[in-house]
Amino acid sequence: MAKTESTFINMFLALFMVTLLSAAILGFVYVYTKGPIEQARAAKQTAALKKVLPPFNNDPVKEMYKKAVDGDTLYFFPARMDSSLVGVAVKTFSPKGFGGMIRLMVGFLPDGTIKDIVVLQHQETPGLGEKMVRSKSNWSVQFQGKNPKTFKLAVKKDGGDVDAITASTISSRAFCDAVERAYKNLMEGGAQ
Repeated sequence: MAKTESTFINMFLALFMVTLLSAAILGFVYVYTKGPIEQARAAKQTAALKKVLPPFNNDPVKEMYKKAVDGDTLYFFPARMDSSLVGVAVKTFSPKGFGGMIRLMVGFLPDGTIKDIVVLQHQETPGLGEKMVRSKSNWSVQFQGKNPKTFKLAVKKDGGDVDAITASTISSRAFCDAVERAYKNLMEGGAQ
């Protein structure tokens, strides 16, 4: 059997074929998994809406509206029982987390009182900043039933009413920043 001569053209063709095959496989995997990933994301969002809002019988996702704020987007999900507004969930964010961006779903009652908060995304330090997640600690419970009109959304170290997570003041500040951003923009735009 004759040995193929190692030339630039042969090496280029071999590398091109490997790259083409890899790209085709990667494209197939992307197309194949895109639907299930979107379904999982939608299911997570629906679960968060049910957790942070009072009982409702409309589809808040279909009534969702959004607002560009601080280089990102806030999403508002009005919840209604029959035709009466029972609350609004706001998908909010803060870029000030210790590990970067955090995203929350905050449920507000019509008067602005916080019903509940779910952490959707974070990259905070395991065992410290991740205590903002309900499954890791009850830290976020202190926001339930509080109205930011009278409850200052800042850590006590900064003159606010929020007890910071021990050794995670930056994460606590970011959490408060995200909730404050949601409240401020909800009150400015009003519930629709």
